[in-house]
Amino acid sequence: MTAVLTTVTAVAAALLGGLFLAFSTAVMPGLHRRPPAEAAGAMQAINRAIVNPVFGTLFVGTALVALATAVLAALQGSWPVVAGAVVTVVGAHVVTVAVNIPLNTALDGAQADATAWERFEGPWNRAHTVRTLLTVAGAVLLVV
Repeated sequence: MTAVLTTVTAVAAALLGGLFLAFSTAVMPGLHRRPPAEAAGAMQAINRAIVNPVFGTLFVGTALVALATAVLAALQGSWPVVAGAVVTVVGAHVVTVAVNIPLNTALDGAQADATAWERFEGPWNRAHTVRTLLTVAGAVLLVV
């Protein structure tokens, strides 16, 4: 059972890491090239669009399966698997809930202008880089 959960967690972490990487390499650089008010408006639309059943299932499902994997692996003394599952949860979920979602919410409540974008872009990108690296590292640890 642990092998199945580890595999599912690794695949889910890799999918989230890939989504995060796509934001880092395409979406955010593309928005950065737009006028700030336009970038803010586009990000507001992106943040609303990503709240959907597919992403929700992947996001919440990854957290649940990673936590189950961590518990089972800990009971078996498989510490690299525990580490991979924990790093995945911290990267994909803790950082997202603690930093990215509040920034998204603040942007969503603001008028889409240059000031809103300037308050958003830097902090969001820094947290996003951390969650991307940790999520990918979690997937790698689970595969190894």
